[in-house]
Amino acid sequence: MFRTKKVSFFVFTVALLLLLAACSNDDNNEEASDYPEKQIEVIQGFDPGGGSDQLAQATQPYLKDYLGESFNNEYLPGAAGAVGWTKLANSTENDGYTISITNSPMLMTNYILNDEIEYSLDDFDPIANVVTDPGIIVVPGDSEFESYEDLEKYVEDNPGELKASNSGVGGDDFFTQLKWMKETGLDIDLVAYDGDGPSWEAAAGGDVDVSFNNLGVVYPQLESGDLKALLVFSEEREDLFPDVPTAKEEGVDVVSGSSRGYSAPKDIPEGAKQELEDSFKELEDDEDFQEGLEDLGLPMDIKIGEEYEEFLKNEEKEAEKLWEEVEDEYDEDDA
Repeated sequence: MFRTKKVSFFVFTVALLLLLAACSNDDNNEEASDYPEKQIEVIQGFDPGGGSDQLAQATQPYLKDYLGESFNNEYLPGAAGAVGWTKLANSTENDGYTISITNSPMLMTNYILNDEIEYSLDDFDPIANVVTDPGIIVVPGDSEFESYEDLEKYVEDNPGELKASNSGVGGDDFFTQLKWMKETGLDIDLVAYDGDGPSWEAAAGGDVDVSFNNLGVVYPQLESGDLKALLVFSEEREDLFPDVPTAKEEGVDVVSGSSRGYSAPKDIPEGAKQELEDSFKELEDDEDFQEGLEDLGLPMDIKIGEEYEEFLKNEEKEAEKLWEEVEDEYDEDDA
């Protein structure tokens, strides 16, 4: 009799545990399916019309369809994106309803170059990278440089004389220049501008000899002939410009550019994070979205969750190492 009661109690206990587990799974599923229940705010650390906004306008109509809620973009330009990212890290609710477009390497180079920046990569939950806009060397449409070889020979013969613009000290173009000089052993005059637009405009107007920029940014000017491309810093030649060689083809082992994705404050609810990650996975397989990126000259580069976080950490390490090598050449005002 005692044994029967003991077995019955054991069976009852197992059944109860299974029931509780099932209820727990239902709760988790409900948490995931309930998100989102209201509009999602997107912080942009730059002015409307730039690379971040370009990504927002390309992605958010699709994300709205996947998630069933709209997006509102809040533009907080300043300090190369640091104003917006500082707000995301330090003064927003981590409920999944405020996220930000995060640009690398600039997300990390801000605090690598400036100790006063009050955030770090550890303050974010990286959700997904969407595009990597490869670095590119462009010259005026009527430049004497017809090829990368022409430019390289000029720099070899005239060290330090070539004026090469970038989008600002600490930006991806600036770091592309550092990588290029380190790999080639060549010396150029780095001229910093406040953004990609002013940088390419300086080249198109003849104020500098070349601009280190991004393919997606200068795509319209390349199409119109106001600029011409000499070299692209991607793994393979870009379909849009199949005649433009990669740096690797020219013996320069540099792959570089601006990656743009979305991140949230640290420790958002798991259900919200999963829903957001799943929505970006859908982007990867959406042919209409892919065609839209191609029209903008933006190569898709989807990295989800942990893969995106690992990518950002590697970018951070590389930027730290490069900056240590050249830091003494730049004063605090430059950085």
